[in-house]
Amino acid sequence: MSAQPPSFEEQRVRQALGKASNAAPADRVKSAVQRAPARSLTERVGPDTAPPLSQADYHTVKATLQERLLAEIGERNLLGSNDSQVNAAVQEFAARILEQENIPLNEEERNRLAEDLVEETMGLGPLAPLLADPAITDILVNGPNQVYVERFGRIERMAVRFRDHEHIVRVIERIAAQVGRRIDTTSPMADLRLPDGSRVNATLPPVTVDGPTISIRRFGRRRLRRDDLLNLGMMSPPMRQFLEIAVQSRLNVLISGGTGAGKSTLLGALAEAIPTHERVVTIEDTAELVLDQEHVVRMETRPPNIEGRGRITARDLVVNSLRMRPDRIIVGEVRGGEALDLMQAMNTGHDGSLTTIHANSPRDAISRLETLVLMAGMELPSRAIREQITSAIQLLVHVRRYEDGVRRIEAIAEISGLEGSTPLLQDIFTYQRKGRDGRRITGEFHASGIVPHVVSVLRNQAVDVPLDLFRKRGES
Repeated sequence: MSAQPPSFEEQRVRQALGKASNAAPADRVKSAVQRAPARSLTERVGPDTAPPLSQADYHTVKATLQERLLAEIGERNLLGSNDSQVNAAVQEFAARILEQENIPLNEEERNRLAEDLVEETMGLGPLAPLLADPAITDILVNGPNQVYVERFGRIERMAVRFRDHEHIVRVIERIAAQVGRRIDTTSPMADLRLPDGSRVNATLPPVTVDGPTISIRRFGRRRLRRDDLLNLGMMSPPMRQFLEIAVQSRLNVLISGGTGAGKSTLLGALAEAIPTHERVVTIEDTAELVLDQEHVVRMETRPPNIEGRGRITARDLVVNSLRMRPDRIIVGEVRGGEALDLMQAMNTGHDGSLTTIHANSPRDAISRLETLVLMAGMELPSRAIREQITSAIQLLVHVRRYEDGVRRIEAIAEISGLEGSTPLLQDIFTYQRKGRDGRRITGEFHASGIVPHVVSVLRNQAVDVPLDLFRKRGES
C-alpha cells in the first residue's frame, strides 16, 4: 500500500515533537489548541460524526510516537524479546519523551500515553476498550473510521477509529502472530482467535476492495454455563434436565441454528455433563471450546502454507481422532466431507458425540447434513445416507436468535427412523412465541407430551428418566 502524505495537523505535531530547543513551551501549545470535551471510546456515534479535536490531536501524536517507538525497538533488537522486556522499553520511551519534549497533550492524555503505546505495540490498539466491554458480542471493522459493534442484539457505530489502513493491518498481523498464522496479499483471508477464545476473521485487499477488515465474535471473559443459559431464558428446567441425561447417557446430539444463534455456546454448556473420567477429543477450525474436563485433547485444522502444502482438514482430524482412543468426539461444526466420517464413527461405537451445523430448522439440518456427506466424494445413494444419519443421531437441538437479541432453543426433536425415504422427526420440546412486552419477545417452552423412543432404551440401561419432563401442560 502506498503511504499517504502527512496531513497539516500531523506536520504540526511532528514539528512539535522535534528538538526540545525548537519546540514551543507546553503552556503555549496547550493554550493554542482549543480542546473539545473528551468522549468515551465506546460511545455510540452517528454516521457523519467527526472525532473531536482533542481526540484527533491525541491520535495523531500517538501515531507519530508509535512510529518512533517501533523504529527504536527495531534498532535495539527487541522485536523478538518477551512481553516484559518490550513493556519495559515502551514505558521507558514514554517517560523519556514526556520529560524531554514538549508535546501538545493535556494532563489526562499524558497519563494514558504509556498505557496506550503498550497496547498499540503489544495488543489490539483501538479495539482494546471494546474488548473490555462485556456487553459487546461482535466487533466489526470496515475501515479506519467505520467500527461497529453488536450490543444487546443491535448494531451500533462507535467513536473508535484507526489511523489508516496500515494501522488495521498491523493489528491483524499481531493477532495472526499470536496463533502462528499468516496473512498477506498471497493469503488474504484468515480465521484467527484471541487469547480469551474470541473468534476473529480478517481480510486484506484484493479480497475486500475498500481495505482490510476485522470481524470479531466475542465469547465473553467467562464461559456461559447451563445455569447461565437457564437464567438467560435459552431453555426451561425440564429441557435442561433432559439434555443433561442425554449427554451423560452417551446419546449423539446435533445442534443446529443460524449464524450467531448460540450453537457453540450451547455445545460448550452441554459438554459440562460429560463425566470427568472420559477422554474427550475436540476438532475445530479455530480452537475456541473450553471444557471443564481434564482429559481433553484439542485439535485444530491448518490452512495450506505459502507453497499450497501442509493443509490439515477437519476430515483429516476426524479420521485421526478415531486412532486416539476417544470416549467422546466433539466437532465444533461440520462443514464438509468430515460429516461422513463422523456419522460412521457414531455408528461404530463412538457414542456420545456432539457437533453443530448451520441450518434454519431441524428439517433443514438433516437435509444439509445429507449434502455435506455427499461432499466427501462418495457416490452413495440418498437412502443409504439417510439411514446413516437416522441411526447415528438420536437428538437434534435447534437454536435461534430472536429479534430481541435473546437466544432460545426453538425445538428439541428426536430422529426416530425413516418412513419410506423421509427421516422421521418428532418434537419433544418447543418454544411457542406469544407476542411482545415492549422490545422483548414473550413466549413459553412447552413439552409436546410425546415420550421419546430413547427413553425406553435408557431405562433398559438403568438410567432414570422422569416421565414428568415430557408431560404436556394441563395433563394430570
